[in-house]
Amino acid sequence: MTWMDDRSTHLTPKLVDTLYIEAMLLADEARAYFDRHGRDDRMALDPIVRVGFSCESLKVTTRLMHIIAWLLTQRAVEAGELTPAQASKPERQLGEAVESDQDVLDQLPESALALIQTSRDLYERVRRVAEGGAAENMTQSPARSLLSRLERSL
Repeated sequence: MTWMDDRSTHLTPKLVDTLYIEAMLLADEARAYFDRHGRDDRMALDPIVRVGFSCESLKVTTRLMHIIAWLLTQRAVEAGELTPAQASKPERQLGEAVESDQDVLDQLPESALALIQTSRDLYERVRRVAEGGAAENMTQSPARSLLSRLERSL
């Protein structure tokens, strides 16, 4: 079944589910890194860079929560729990993501950078879908992105 939002974008349940799974996996990966595995990375940084590291971890979390909330709204429309008009209200739109500071990024460990960039890429793909861009214009398929992350973790 396909539904359409107010911008006449074809948004399929399969696309929403795929993006949702990807966002949840990335959220789990980010939590594991920033809460546990990244502690050694963080402690090896200068104190001021540690603050930047913490800020970037919050930005990753915020991006992912905006994505997940928007995708859950799309699921609610599909399930008939919300009308497309209700889903189009400003508070149900994809939240704004704060950009990362390149000066901070230049000082962070590679593992942190990979998570930050992956969250930025996913946010941009979802943003294009939310704004009515065709899903086929996404730079990387969700499946390829998942495979790439799995390969990096091995």
